[in-house]
Amino acid sequence: MGWVVFAVSGVYRRHVLAHAALAGVSRRDALASVTQAGQMVAELPRLWLGKPVPVRMTGAEHIDAAQAAGQGILFLTPHMGCFEITASAYAARYGTQPGKGMTVLFRPPRQPWLREVVASARQRPGLDTAPTTLAGVKQLVKTLRSGGAVGLLPDQVPPLGQGVWAPFFGQPAYTMTLSARLARTSNTTVLLAWGQRLPWGQGFVVHVLPFEQVLPLEPEAACAVINQAMASLIGTRPSQYLWGYNRYKAPREGSV
Repeated sequence: MGWVVFAVSGVYRRHVLAHAALAGVSRRDALASVTQAGQMVAELPRLWLGKPVPVRMTGAEHIDAAQAAGQGILFLTPHMGCFEITASAYAARYGTQPGKGMTVLFRPPRQPWLREVVASARQRPGLDTAPTTLAGVKQLVKTLRSGGAVGLLPDQVPPLGQGVWAPFFGQPAYTMTLSARLARTSNTTVLLAWGQRLPWGQGFVVHVLPFEQVLPLEPEAACAVINQAMASLIGTRPSQYLWGYNRYKAPREGSV
């Protein structure tokens, strides 16, 4: 499936090869990401509508420590591996505890039929969604302050006015300021997380790591630090990053 898109879409093909080259990623890993992108799409029906898949977690001790300290948790996840599985894995393991559920920022698809499918699939015990609106942002802040968890993809290009230009693999990329704002929420621990896709349908491994950097107060500098953290995470398994995502595009008009 991934290779069909790569073959017929010149724009997608250029994005994959150019973005990987900018990051210093080998052509082998760039092409391997094409297969991974196809697998990402193919696995969604099972993840959304089917029975649970095999998942294990590394770094759960960082979650346990934050919860023991009464902290809310902000998970920062790049477009890497299976990012759908990270929130559901947390919800299955921790979300049944009172006040420990996860809320993820969610931009509904434009197609009405797909919007209903995705919304129902992401509404499960211990897992909730917040819209990309001002009310949704307030919901995320409230969740963190009450000791819950929030999931965010900080390498997603936000609408105009909701980000700043900051380097990503050495290139200016319009970067959301929301991740830095949420990271400064009182009573909050920031963690990195991504879902590694295992070969031959063996399932997934959700990796949880500490975010050890100190965020500057200046928005551009703070976003640069977060972008560097995402780049370091991507560097551990570049073949599972979505290099075809147009990370360097100009932001669209929007409002929150």
